[in-house]
Order: sequence, then C-alpha cells, then structure tokens
Amino acid sequence: MGTHAVDHDLERLAAQARSALVREIERSGAWDTDPVWREAFEAVPRHLFVPYYYVGVVGGFERLWGEERDPRRRERWVRGAYADAPLATRVRDGELISSSSQPSLMAKMLAELEVEDGHRVLEIGAGTGYNAALLAHRLGDDLVTTVDLDADITEAARTHLRAAGYHPTVVTGDGARGVPERAPYDRIIATCTLRSIPRAWLAQCAPGGRVLTPMATGLLALRVMDDEHAEGRFLHTAAFFVPLRGGGEPEGMQPHLGGLPRQARDHDLFRFLLTLTAGSLDPHEALALWQREGMPSRERYGITVSGDRAWAWLDDPEGPYAWPLP
Repeated sequence: MGTHAVDHDLERLAAQARSALVREIERSGAWDTDPVWREAFEAVPRHLFVPYYYVGVVGGFERLWGEERDPRRRERWVRGAYADAPLATRVRDGELISSSSQPSLMAKMLAELEVEDGHRVLEIGAGTGYNAALLAHRLGDDLVTTVDLDADITEAARTHLRAAGYHPTVVTGDGARGVPERAPYDRIIATCTLRSIPRAWLAQCAPGGRVLTPMATGLLALRVMDDEHAEGRFLHTAAFFVPLRGGGEPEGMQPHLGGLPRQARDHDLFRFLLTLTAGSLDPHEALALWQREGMPSRERYGITVSGDRAWAWLDDPEGPYAWPLP
C-alpha cells in the first residue's frame, strides 16, 4: 500500500474516532452550559497534538506513536489519541511531567470558563497545545496566550499548533508569574494543580474576570474583583493534574494519616479536605469536622484572596471553618 493510501486511511480513522469522542463528550453533559464548544472538539484533530504518548505497562511505560510501521499499532495509536482518557506525553526519569488531559474534563473546564466572543484568555500549562487550539478555534489566535516553564514543551506545542493550523501566542516562562506583556486577560485557565493563588494572575486579570484552576483534587472558579481581591467556590467535579512547576508555587505537604479509619482515608471527599487544608488542619481534627458536617461535597468549599491574605473556607468566607493558604 502506498504512503498516500496509508495517510488517507489514517485520516479517515482519525475522523471516525474524533466523531465518536464528540458523541461521548456530548453524552457526559460536559458542555451542556455552553454547547458551542462541540464545534471546537469536532474541528480540532487531537491526534496531531499527541504524535506519541505513553501507556503504562508492567515495569514502566510503552510508547505509541504515529510513525509506527505496523498498521495495527498505528491504529492503536490513533484510537488511543481519541479515547476519553488522559494521555502521558512527557516522562522524565520515570516521572510524569506533562500530559494531555481527559477530553471530557477539558470540555467541562472550557464550558465553566464562561468565555465570550472577544475575551482574552491566558492558559497556564501549554501541554501539547491541544487546549490552546480549542480556545483559538473558539476565540481566534490573537486572543489566546499559553505559557509553560519547559522550553521543550512549548516548542512541541508550537509545532503541533502549526500542524493543525492554529497560531496562538506560546510563551516559555514561569506560569505562576503569568504573561504580563499580553495582559489584561478576561479569563485565566490553568491545566496544572496549585497550592496557592499567584497574585500575578489577579493583577493581570481584568476586573470581573474569571480564573479557573485545579486545586486540592478539585476545580476552583474565582471571580476577580481587582488586583488584590478574588473569591469563588469549587465545582463538584474531581480533578487530578500534575503540579505547577516554577518559582511561585510552594511544595505541597503530605499529612500523616496514621490512626485514621481506612474508610475515611480512602474517601475522595475526605482526601480533598486533607489536601486543601494541609499544613493548617490536623488530620484527626479534619476527620471530626468532616463527619460533623455530613461529609461535605466540594462545592461547599471556597477560596478568598484579600491583599496579602488567602484562605480556604467551608460554606462561608467569614464563617467558623477557615484555613490559611500559602
């Protein structure tokens, strides 16, 4: 079979797999609040952003890539590229440093970002460039900026974006510091998890802007009042991302869980509370609170930033349950 026929078959398979993915995201309800995102997921070819990725195998990782000679492995690669699953795209010394997020979670986050035509968006964590392409498809290249600390990641993202026909601004730098030269932004979205809210983001966000970021195994939606004040609640959705790397983000603390009942230790919502309050709430105190308050779901928690203070809270920013953030 000639190269042209192989390429044609691959594109046909990719189109079929992309349509199936869009139907799966549709069924999940991820973009129910903003169905315009369906068009972006129908148009942007995810396989161009993951020319190779890693799948876990016994003893490590196996790499799948689009240049496989074996047609069955090429088919496995392209079908995997359109699975509704996260894909490991960068592994260094056995540690995952970058990934392409689960598409339905990406769709949920983009819908929750509440973008409107003309909005300027900053993405923290360029990844493969796929999320920036979805944003650029919706808003236009000139309104989208994405930043990542790793030059290899940003160079690869630029290459993938060009191949797919998109040209947003891709910056190599510390995401915790934002990209001030492209500010102000109406929306900031992070694809890496945080322990604190970088004040630079608030300074670069227009008043009334929205920040959506993973934090403590959840998704936090903040409304920015000005460069020193922001407040918002967590969504109900669980979310697990690689940590933000850079000078502005403190290391997370791992609480000692000895003596806690296994049922609590393994419960998703209790682990969320422990992660959110690490360093400021003893795990045994956290368990007592969690049980007393009826195992509260994520959307009962929120974050407030006011000047040089930031704190997490349950139900009420000025209520009895509040914990300082770094």
